[in-house]
Amino acid sequence: MNPAAHGDPAIRITQVSKAFAAQTVLDRVDLQVARGETLVVLGRSGTGKSVLLRLLIGLQRPDSGSIQVLGQEITELSATALYEVRKKIGFVFQNSALYDSLTVAENVAFPLKHHGHLTPGQRRERAVELLSRVGMAEAAAKMPTEISGGMKKRVGLARALALEPELMLYDEPTAGLDPITSGEINELILKLQKDHAMSSIVVTHEIHSAEAIADRVALLNEGRIVFDGPFQELKQSRDAFVSLFVGNG
Repeated sequence: MNPAAHGDPAIRITQVSKAFAAQTVLDRVDLQVARGETLVVLGRSGTGKSVLLRLLIGLQRPDSGSIQVLGQEITELSATALYEVRKKIGFVFQNSALYDSLTVAENVAFPLKHHGHLTPGQRRERAVELLSRVGMAEAAAKMPTEISGGMKKRVGLARALALEPELMLYDEPTAGLDPITSGEINELILKLQKDHAMSSIVVTHEIHSAEAIADRVALLNEGRIVFDGPFQELKQSRDAFVSLFVGNG
């Protein structure tokens, strides 16, 4: 991990707001992620954490503000230009989002089929290599229904790495997992970060995960960033909401 990464940030979010009907989900949010840095975005359910991720990959557009991803302003990109940016981003879904009709290896190879120029044999070889990185090579021929929730998370990680992304986005990567499996996923995220030196945003509500993997933590409350800094400073904050969230009070 490299919190002191140099150069332009991988992500620069400036005065971004997003509302759905009368509910403001994000309210003039400013946030940056340095090259090679892991930012953990914390917050209660419904505070806009997942909306933030959707904005970063262009699935939704902000009502106002600027979003720069890997040096490109994405808020007004055409569908074709946005498609090119997305190829540089790995996304790990909260529910893993595996295709039940495909084997584990076929799930991992899926992005290669649609974005690459490899032969079927080369895609299979690449998928097994990626599964090996996350300790799932032996499950390559299994169907998603035959593996556990923690294993599905690992497969989702392998698939997100398929196109060698510069940026990784994780939506609640340890949600619904027992403490031991959660710890294993956190260790895997750290290992992948070290091996690939990617920039990462991890959205979660779990304090232990944040402490384990974050270079920096941003805490969302009612659509605003109420804390942005190292985890230890978060723990020491005297702000009433921050203290309540991390259990200091």
